[in-house]
Amino acid sequence: KSPSPRQNMPVRYFIMKSSNLQNIDISQQKGIWSTTPSNEQKLNGAFWESSVVYLIFSVQGSGCFQGFARMGSAIGCEKSQDWGSAGFGGVFKVDWIRKESIPFQFAHHLLNPGNDSKKVQ
Repeated sequence: KSPSPRQNMPVRYFIMKSSNLQNIDISQQKGIWSTTPSNEQKLNGAFWESSVVYLIFSVQGSGCFQGFARMGSAIGCEKSQDWGSAGFGGVFKVDWIRKESIPFQFAHHLLNPGNDSKKVQ
């Protein structure tokens, strides 16, 4: 098997905030996600310029992460009716790695250098 052309590229991580648990459930069942158009360019850039992009999901106000997935495709133009017309952009594939509620306190040792070294949550 030939090596991936992106194997020497950096790994990227993004916290994906959801307004509700239903969207997380849909994502876990269908292996898709959709975000606001303002996030699409950043995620697509990371997808093409990184060896892998990990998405860590959290419902706003939950105090927990609900799991994490690998970004499985670039974001396309096709929209999904699963999220209604709540201002979301195109759909992309996600490969769920872990589906589990993890309290933020277990990640307090992780700091985000791209956000003034604040705690990851």
